[in-house]
Amino acid sequence: MIYNQWYVILESKELKRNKPLRVKRINEDLALWRNEKGGVCCIADTCRHRGVSLSCGKIVSGQLECPFHGFLYNESGEVTLIPANGKNSPVPKTMKVNSFKTYEAYGFIFIWWGDEGKESKEPFFFKELAEFSYSSFKDHWNVHYSRAIENQLDVVHLPFVHKTTIGRGNKTLVNGPVVVREDELITFYVDNAVDDGNALPLKPEDIKDYEKLFHLQFHFPNIWQNFISDKIRAFAAFVPVDEENTIIYIRYYQKMINVPLLKELMNYIGKLSSIIILRQDKRVVITQLPKKSQLKGGEHLIMGDRPIVEYRKHRQELIDNSIL
Repeated sequence: MIYNQWYVILESKELKRNKPLRVKRINEDLALWRNEKGGVCCIADTCRHRGVSLSCGKIVSGQLECPFHGFLYNESGEVTLIPANGKNSPVPKTMKVNSFKTYEAYGFIFIWWGDEGKESKEPFFFKELAEFSYSSFKDHWNVHYSRAIENQLDVVHLPFVHKTTIGRGNKTLVNGPVVVREDELITFYVDNAVDDGNALPLKPEDIKDYEKLFHLQFHFPNIWQNFISDKIRAFAAFVPVDEENTIIYIRYYQKMINVPLLKELMNYIGKLSSIIILRQDKRVVITQLPKKSQLKGGEHLIMGDRPIVEYRKHRQELIDNSIL
């Protein structure tokens, strides 16, 4: 994973008001709960005292109570009460577990995985999506999150993996694609065509007016959107669980229909379509080896893989810079 980044880890609706939640994300077992104001708290899910899961406990006055001996933890991971020692006894400063800064917006919960004080005020999001309604679902993939991301940057696979859905038309010839990176945002423009046997694919620099083409965007470390049209978008958050597992949150966004009931119906149909398409991807991607992609991983990439190459290059830059 890339250090010093905000990561989407959950949808807001998954974290209830009065019940702690245990999840594994970014190779960490985490305990999450909501404080008295509804804010999201996130700490390591292992009691500093005897090592039990804190998320099996309960919320007491906005703090998390260990189910074993009643130690109380605040949102900073500090033990504020050891019942066996009495309410008036000081708590040793060593009675503390790791905590994670959280941010909640757009129906998602983000955590900062990095050095304290280096985080931006808020995570990046495609803010224009706030104007859309959406439906959503999640799916578990037995791959590293980098593989799941690269699948959505892959413009070559469409007529083969998705030949009955979004890849209809047999457009196997891949012109470009044109790839533009601005800081942490990668935009790539797709110009696939039917191969009549009389032409070679255009190089990216030979594609004119590429801004008018169908395009997709990825923003580091783990969110993506597909510009299906001005009023329809597909969105994905690729949530790292550990080195071999990923949770993918998919949303179908639209603002074509805003009439109640009809809006929900269209969103539901969009979700069903998205499930079919994602499962077509999953069948293939979970067979990839190794499960984690690398900049220099021994694969023989082609021109059509330019979005993947750019992703790998910048991902490695971010990893290297976070180590320094």
